[in-house]
Formats: sequence, structure tokens, C-alpha cells
Amino acid sequence: MTEKMSEETRGPLLDPLFATGWEMVEGRDAITKTFRFDDFVDAFGWMTRVAIWAEKWDHHPEWSNVYRSVDVVLTTHDVDGLSALDAKLARKMDSLI
Repeated sequence: MTEKMSEETRGPLLDPLFATGWEMVEGRDAITKTFRFDDFVDAFGWMTRVAIWAEKWDHHPEWSNVYRSVDVVLTTHDVDGLSALDAKLARKMDSLI
């Protein structure tokens, strides 16, 4: 079962993500980032690559796409906040650029 991220693990898991542009969502235990691409095809292709991993890990982002931008929010609804899965998926998203 997935567990909510402990205070002890937040720094080690989240600080590297903050260094790559992820931010906390105000009023929620969630992280967010806007990814920008050259055009719609690049944005949609990236979303497709991410979707394969999200499905494999059974952990799905909240996201929206407008032309070349993809806004992402990650949180784990089962634990009502951040879990290690959110950090894992965020790292994967960054690596798929």
C-alpha cells in the first residue's frame, strides 16, 4: 500500500524536483510544473510517453494541454497528499523531455 510522504523523506525526495522547476501547489499537498515544448505534436508525444509509465505504475497525473504547454499536478489521492510515487513520476516526466 502507498503511504503519505513523511516529513523525513520530503526534503530528499522533493528538493531535487524543486531544483528542476517543480513547485508546491498552494493549499494542497501536491506538486506542479508547466512543461513547454516546440509545438503541439511534441507536447502530445511527451504526454503519450508519460501515459505509458503512469499506466504501468498505476499512478496518473492531473494534467491539461493547450497547444505547446502541459500543466501537471501530482498528488496521491489514496493518501490525500504526496507519496513517493509522485516524486518517482515527476522524475520520469523530467527525464522524458
